[in-house]
Amino acid sequence: MAKTHFSLIAQDRIVYEDDVDMVILPGASGVFAAMARHAPLMATLQPGEILVRKEGEADRYFAVGGGFAEVRPDEVIVLARSAEAAEEIDIQRAEEAMRRAQEYLRSPEKDRDIERRLAMEAALRRSLARMKVARKRAAVRARGVEQAPLPPQSEEQE
Repeated sequence: MAKTHFSLIAQDRIVYEDDVDMVILPGASGVFAAMARHAPLMATLQPGEILVRKEGEADRYFAVGGGFAEVRPDEVIVLARSAEAAEEIDIQRAEEAMRRAQEYLRSPEKDRDIERRLAMEAALRRSLARMKVARKRAAVRARGVEQAPLPPQSEEQE
């Protein structure tokens, strides 16, 4: 299967970089997959999950706090506001951040400071993404299923 080079870059570091078969990204307009020979595009990413598939290896999961993706026929570059590999996520810390954000958003204070409310809404979305990725990794490991089959490619794609 043809490979595409994938780079996941956060503000402070390169989180992941490798040649992969497929990357599934949380686009602002919906989830989309990028593979080798993909048509060029730029996309805004919302907080969510990135799935990286590489034949013969376990699926890799990452939580991103939004950002941008540039897709070219031979590479995918993600510039993320924040990014963590599933194994780096502290689920208790994510749950605490979610709880704090939910408490604030339920309080009467939320209507007094729009900037703080927007920041807390973003923090809640990031926390939910982090928890989803961490829990998915735990569930996959518990089942012993490391990778779903890759989608078939036509002869001309290989």
